[in-house]
Amino acid sequence: MIAIDTNVLVRFLVSDPNAKEQSQLARALLNSQNEVWVCQIVLIETVWVLQSSYKFTKEQIVSVLEKLIQHPCVHLENAANLDNALTVFSTSNAGFADCLILNDARKRQLVLYTFDRKLSRLYGAKNVVNE
Repeated sequence: MIAIDTNVLVRFLVSDPNAKEQSQLARALLNSQNEVWVCQIVLIETVWVLQSSYKFTKEQIVSVLEKLIQHPCVHLENAANLDNALTVFSTSNAGFADCLILNDARKRQLVLYTFDRKLSRLYGAKNVVNE
């Protein structure tokens, strides 16, 4: 098994005409492996890059992440947390990283306190200002 960084995962996922060689190399690398490890930080960074640099919509990002979850060779850190957080992300205005954080707190039966108004509207989160 190998681990990959954000830039490799993004090149694997996106056909960027400005990075054709890197995309080809990333795809060849992943296709040559039986197992690939992707840590949660890489997923968070990947979502950020897809949104900010490639202007992916939330629906496109959810689709990409669902395909990664289902990919037989890709092992995602804390995949169960990702699956639940993806549900919250797809149905709310909260950011992806915030959804992961909230889901982790929920799993531990903790209330997540935040200054983020969007996040504080979700079940399991409270705004510090309103306390």
